[in-house]
Amino acid sequence: MAADESPLLEVGRITKPHGLRGEVLVSLSTTEFSRVAPGSVLRAGDEDFIVVSSTPHHQRWIVDFEGVDSREAAEALQGTVIRARAKLGADDGEEDALWVHDLIGTTVVDVGGRARGRVVAVVANPASDLLELESGELVPLRFVVGGLEPGPDGPTLRIDPPEGLLSD
Repeated sequence: MAADESPLLEVGRITKPHGLRGEVLVSLSTTEFSRVAPGSVLRAGDEDFIVVSSTPHHQRWIVDFEGVDSREAAEALQGTVIRARAKLGADDGEEDALWVHDLIGTTVVDVGGRARGRVVAVVANPASDLLELESGELVPLRFVVGGLEPGPDGPTLRIDPPEGLLSD
């Protein structure tokens, strides 16, 4: 798959305009701050935008996009999800990486073969991100064994949780 054909991944959201010249505040949902580096191409809605400049600001980023030159243009982007091309290939260094968009809807099975439910969300947590199951139970990602596996109802994720973590 060529770089320009790689899937688009959600990397953040434009929260609101900042100032009068078209800058916006962006809340990132990734730890890859390079996503808002000058020259980066981000998709907001159906349109691609090139980052002219970005500056960290109170756990968000002030971003200036090429062609967004007024507060009105920035207001039109408020609340828009921004996406970027996935980084595929040898440069990413993590061929066994798990992506949030791949985990949602995945069936979780423990090492004993017992189905534990589907993943409805991935919750950010400083110690270890958590898989939120449809039952409301939380499973730290550190208990995931291996990667995604094919299953009869779609992808399956195997976990090896310590005794007592999940209800029986």
